Amino acid sequence: MDLLDQLVAETQDEGVVTEVIRPAAVIPEEAARSVLMQLALRDVRIGGVWDVEPNVWRRFDQPWDSDADDHGGSELMGTIQIAYGVPTRYEITLFRATITREGTAAGWTVEALCDEALGLGGLTLASCPRADLAPPPRPFRMR
Repeated sequence: MDLLDQLVAETQDEGVVTEVIRPAAVIPEEAARSVLMQLALRDVRIGGVWDVEPNVWRRFDQPWDSDADDHGGSELMGTIQIAYGVPTRYEITLFRATITREGTAAGWTVEALCDEALGLGGLTLASCPRADLAPPPRPFRMR
C-alpha cells in the first residue's frame, strides 16, 4: 500500500486529525525560498524527516531506511497540503494539514506540524500572512 492509500485509509480511523486552514496561510517569497531549501536539506532519503512533493509535504518520525521510495520502518506523522504559485508566482499556500493516528499518539498537533515547516522560514502558523478573502462578485443582472 502506498502512502496516499495509507493516508486515505487512516482518515477513517480514530485519532486522525484533519484541519482546513482558514483563511489559508500564505508563505511570502523570501520565506518560501528558505522553507523549500531547508526542507530539501531535511529530506527523508538523506537522513531527514521530510518528504516533499509538489502538492504535499510529509513529516515522518525518522529517516527512511534506504534512498528508495520505500519508507521502511518510518511512520508518517502528518501531512501539509500546499499549492505553489498561489496567490502569486513565488508564494506558497498552506490550506490543509492532517495528523495521522501515529502522529496524534506521538503528541503532534496541526499547529506544531505547520510551525515546524514554517519555522524553517522564520514563521509560525499564527504569524504567517493569510490569504485575502474577498467577497464574491455580485451576480450579473439584466436591467
